[in-house]
Amino acid sequence: MTLAQLNIHHLPILLIVGFALFAGGLGARLFQRLRIPQVVGYIIIGVILGRSGFGLVSDEAIAQMRLFNLVALGMIGFMIGGELRLDVFRRHGRRLMTILLAEGLSAFVLVSPLTFGVTFLFTRDLAVSSALGIVLGAISSATAPAATVDVLWEYKTRGPVTTAVFAIVALDDGLALVLYGMASSVAGLLIGSNGGRSLAESLGWTAWELLGAVLLGVIGGFVLNSVLRLARDHDKALTFILGALVVVLGVAMAAALDVILAAMALGMTVVNLAPRRTRETFNIVERFAPPIYVLFFVIVGARLSVGDMKGWMWALAAAYVLGRTGGKMLGAYLGARWAGAAETLRQYLGLCLFSQAGVAIGLAIMASETFPPAIGNAVALIVTATTFLVQLVGPPCVKVAVSRAGEVGMNVTRENLVKLYNVGNVMSREPVCITENAPYHNVCLKVRETDATVYPVVDAEQRLLGVVTVDGLKASLGRDGMADLVVASDLMQPVDDTVAADTPLANAMQRMSERELDYLAVIEPTDDGPPRLLGLLERRAADRFLSRELLRREEAAVDQEQSQLLRDAIRRKSGRKPRAPS
Repeated sequence: MTLAQLNIHHLPILLIVGFALFAGGLGARLFQRLRIPQVVGYIIIGVILGRSGFGLVSDEAIAQMRLFNLVALGMIGFMIGGELRLDVFRRHGRRLMTILLAEGLSAFVLVSPLTFGVTFLFTRDLAVSSALGIVLGAISSATAPAATVDVLWEYKTRGPVTTAVFAIVALDDGLALVLYGMASSVAGLLIGSNGGRSLAESLGWTAWELLGAVLLGVIGGFVLNSVLRLARDHDKALTFILGALVVVLGVAMAAALDVILAAMALGMTVVNLAPRRTRETFNIVERFAPPIYVLFFVIVGARLSVGDMKGWMWALAAAYVLGRTGGKMLGAYLGARWAGAAETLRQYLGLCLFSQAGVAIGLAIMASETFPPAIGNAVALIVTATTFLVQLVGPPCVKVAVSRAGEVGMNVTRENLVKLYNVGNVMSREPVCITENAPYHNVCLKVRETDATVYPVVDAEQRLLGVVTVDGLKASLGRDGMADLVVASDLMQPVDDTVAADTPLANAMQRMSERELDYLAVIEPTDDGPPRLLGLLERRAADRFLSRELLRREEAAVDQEQSQLLRDAIRRKSGRKPRAPS
């Protein structure tokens, strides 16, 4: 029995969604074990399920799930906007705009002549070749924020490269829309398919699409910020955030505005109106968003199809990929150099700009509906085919870039950080112990000389017998005349709970919180008798360790760019070539 005989194209949409989520999660876990970004796993699972694979996700199902795509793109745009703080643009605005224009225009400048040359070689039609070249050149400037940002979130990155990537991918869509507006107008004039619309009219529509989206997002941000002042409960806050986001997305669609840009403006407005209060707002969305992201990328993979491309179009696709890759790499390097940015930006930023999906596919679909089939179908097929490639290659390149730039793991919350350690990494390996026969006077002396609150009682072989606590010691003070007869074994209490050294720190902290414990004894079982004491995990000490580590990482991330700029300046002054960190 074949798949077609199973009537798979009529599976209930809810079953497809559930299966896509489950399979996408498994694919992501598999690829993470191979040290490949999880977003690649999502896309591969989508390819297997979709047009290029078993066809389990039909075109009708993809069309029905369009709302999921829009919400996912909106959330991604909202989260990117949350990274765009005005203080960053005040410090780095000129630098970021220089890099943006350099990498976007370089891709346009390289892709246009390459695709024109290949098309003219096969078609010998100057007008069609010119129109196709400038349209593909304009689309090539776009960078997909979703896959790129997903990698940055997955690896908790922070630093100059991460800051630049967030800003560039947020603004790249706007640049691509401007270039496409101009390119489509010129292409229409070349082949006579502009419907009588002038170049000025086309640019006016592009300006409305961009500026209107920004204005809509700003208004929505002011309204949402006002509501969040009154919403203290997390569940209510999530409801208001999602409600505001969906309203902004709906208005943007109805008014023919750029959806991603509107969501970015919403997030940027909220985070700049109340930076401290809205930190929890973005944490709430981040915890809610993963299933939507999984479904989004699975759908992206499911709708990728390259089976309809003719032979010469593969040469055109190769020229597009080579021109776009070279343009992004060269433009990012030159832009960072002209802007006087750190060497890490010059070397690694270009690797973060390969992914291309949402806006590029949207523009390709728009081109297929606007231009004659000779151009429209070619644009749609080329962008679809190359999207499949760059969506697979792009995320690993982002990982390589941020790893070599030393920015992985620099943007963690306390919840993220606690998952990185085991009990053995944090415990006190030399707790203040008391032998079982220690006199009462010696016990009091140790308590007076140290600031511990619990003292393990051990035998000669360092096996744990019990604990003496400060509270328990206070209770013994009423034994007048008995001090000389009391030893530590008389004062000790049973150990409340124990833990192994290889237990995840998150589990141990949760256990202490649930049982309202101040400590856990870290033990190693013995063949006979009490377990051997390895150390002591105190909640207060663990909290101090996590706070110090968070502060260290934040300071390192803040200082990284300035340190790199200073090193580069010293090396240039001494006549040596600046280098990136190892």
